[in-house]
Amino acid sequence: MKEQYDVVVVGSGLGGLVSAIILAKEGYSVCVLEKNNQFGGNLQTFVRDKTIFDTGIHYIGGLSEGQNLYKYFKYLGIMDDLKLKKMDEDGFDIISFEDTNEEFPHAQGYENFINKLVQYFPEERQAIENYCERVQNICNSFPLYNLEWDGKYDIEILSLNAKKCIDEITNNEKLKQVLAGSNFLYAGIEDKSPFYVHALSVNSYIQSSWRCINGGSQITKLLIKQLKRFGGEIYKYKEVTSFQSKENAITSVKMKDGTQVKANIFISNIEPKITLKMVGEDKFRKSFLNRIESLEGVYSAFSLYIVFKPNSFKYINHNFYHFKNSFEVWKAHEYDENSWPKAYMASMNASGKNEEWAEGMTFITYMHYDELKPWENTFNTTANMNHRGETYDDFKTRKAEKFLQEIAIKFPGIKDCIKSVHTSTPLSYRDYIGGSKGNMYGYIKDSNDPMKSFIAPKTKLDNLYLTGQSINMHGVLGVTIGAVVTCSEIVGKEYLVNKISKSSL
Repeated sequence: MKEQYDVVVVGSGLGGLVSAIILAKEGYSVCVLEKNNQFGGNLQTFVRDKTIFDTGIHYIGGLSEGQNLYKYFKYLGIMDDLKLKKMDEDGFDIISFEDTNEEFPHAQGYENFINKLVQYFPEERQAIENYCERVQNICNSFPLYNLEWDGKYDIEILSLNAKKCIDEITNNEKLKQVLAGSNFLYAGIEDKSPFYVHALSVNSYIQSSWRCINGGSQITKLLIKQLKRFGGEIYKYKEVTSFQSKENAITSVKMKDGTQVKANIFISNIEPKITLKMVGEDKFRKSFLNRIESLEGVYSAFSLYIVFKPNSFKYINHNFYHFKNSFEVWKAHEYDENSWPKAYMASMNASGKNEEWAEGMTFITYMHYDELKPWENTFNTTANMNHRGETYDDFKTRKAEKFLQEIAIKFPGIKDCIKSVHTSTPLSYRDYIGGSKGNMYGYIKDSNDPMKSFIAPKTKLDNLYLTGQSINMHGVLGVTIGAVVTCSEIVGKEYLVNKISKSSL
């Protein structure tokens, strides 16, 4: 590591890596610093019993030729080398309800999406068409979502509530639940979640849905390869503890191992609350600090990772969003000890070896951080291993058994196929991904106060920028666009967006 670079990026999540590549391609000398053993943030994978599991990227949308993420990935130089499996075109997501024993598909392609749902709701064609039109219109109003540099967001669009918008489309209660059924994608809250978050989350999956063969960490590897191709450097086990500043600019970052590195520009890919503390809260306006501190993280999750015995459980080429009750799609996070889990998402990796049989399966449900209070002062990562204690292990075992009982109702016989079971809690998300209280998708966006969670990528300090899922939108597409927004502040939006557009032609 050199003493000084043009750009230092703190954190190697997707936002940090994309920002680093963009600037390296523009001729900047770039260095990325990562505290953990593995690069990639939410792109990380891990292996249990020789089976690969994703931590955050279970499927990706918008990767067919000409679609938005395809264009961004083409510019980044990784599109052609991705190993992908297209999900079931007639139902990439299945919304299912335990109380009525019903399943409803979300299909790929808007015409197909409409036709498949009309089979279940023959009287509701117009409503389903109106829903699709509204989703697409909302997405079209976000310039960078469509690789357009010119245009402004409409504050009225940001104020539309997701549940209200869906409720206005139809009087059919079941259809309302089905259209909102994948709201786990953004941890939907009925009186807060904006419709634009819903639209931006589901639109690219309806366009096209894909699984990463052998996990999403391949995206990290390909991004790092491109970063190095353009002269960028990346280091792990380099935990930044503070930003040093002089007058109104950052001069260097100090690391836990005592080393420091200087730069002309600094980009933080770690959560804004943590970044502000590391910079020094006296460097920011009190009103800004108070607003950031008042932001709530979205809900966290408890995940169950099942390794199957060989050739025992068939591969499923779609996800399930499964609910105990068909009228509680917006209330899955409102649980107590007895009602947990009210809902879950079920997904599996696509393997490069066997298309008939599954190697493993992931089940994710909501979990409140408060349940982990007894162990919140413990920290455990591969880079810094610590045992949280037997009581924590007992907690995880108890939760896993209860979760598995629910899963077995939807998937009879699954217990007989299990080789081993592994778990993660909000503390795992906190320690490995870096989110406050283990939140899955950054800060809550509220349709009642849409500007409260708006955080500009350019800070008050002359050379400090922010990126990552808390700054723009979460998800692979949202974070990629967010990195473009961050870098636009440095190299110019019109110039950068035009360059990205041309590279995909």
